[in-house]
Amino acid sequence: MHFIFRTALALSSVLVLSHADAASPEDRYIAARDAAIAKFAKPSKDGKIDDAADKAEAAARGDLKTQLAAILPEPPRPGFGPAEINLDTLYKGDMGFGLLDGLRFDAETGRDGAKIGDKRPDGSFVEPKAHIIVTTESLFARWLREHKTWWDKGVKNVPQQIGAALKFEGLYTQAISTDAAVINFNDLPITKPASATSSYGFLAARTQDSFPDAADEVFVTALANGKFYIAYGEIAPTVEVPACTAIRAEFNKKADDAAEKLDRKQITRKAYDKLGDLRQQGEDAFKRCFTERAPQQPAFAEAARQAQALLQTAIGK
Repeated sequence: MHFIFRTALALSSVLVLSHADAASPEDRYIAARDAAIAKFAKPSKDGKIDDAADKAEAAARGDLKTQLAAILPEPPRPGFGPAEINLDTLYKGDMGFGLLDGLRFDAETGRDGAKIGDKRPDGSFVEPKAHIIVTTESLFARWLREHKTWWDKGVKNVPQQIGAALKFEGLYTQAISTDAAVINFNDLPITKPASATSSYGFLAARTQDSFPDAADEVFVTALANGKFYIAYGEIAPTVEVPACTAIRAEFNKKADDAAEKLDRKQITRKAYDKLGDLRQQGEDAFKRCFTERAPQQPAFAEAARQAQALLQTAIGK
């Protein structure tokens, strides 16, 4: 009986070791990431984050970066700094939690060649003019599954089919920009690089409130050689259509006038409600107008050129 027990125990140990040996580098990365998230969950929830916890969290992200660098041996990109991990935080309650697992390359300069960190006349600080994120297709597919129900019930989440996901604005908000929503103004006519199986690009802007008047960024993605790339950056000049902005301004004026008349009891609540959401109507009209007229603007062609160049830099071939 003792012999049988010892034999079974030995076989069990061999099976456990064999299972560990069979785990892929990506499996080990995900396990390490999830263990780190679990480790920092309690101090984050209890509000007991101190310098020691922050140092430990930064060290954990450093270890994860080392694992990703082994999974993704990426060459440097001209004009971009060394690879960083794309994860902003492992504290589950933080705004930047849940970004796409991958390596991120940040441009070494800001718009117009400005030095990173310098203060602009408007009080803002110069940030990198472009970014490139690289991950594997399988890590991207895992991330999509993890974000299937990421947002609260009633809010549309990222589609699980890669093609549909790439055209979903929320993907980019969740993957790279949790503090402001990424807005898709228009698809861009991107030529698929020879090494890519698919690619996609669009004009963009970010907002925390209303739909912006102009597109000041481009986003491009590609699947190539078993890797998934997202690159995004500021463009100059911005793409705007004054006639479309005027249409929305007119709807907003109607909304203000109607609200004022309601306050003064010049119209009834029933008449006011019958007008519908004038601001939303104006936003919808603006989007339709922009989609139709933006491609006719010279800045649109220049944005497409800049997006194509950024995609080529991202893929590196």
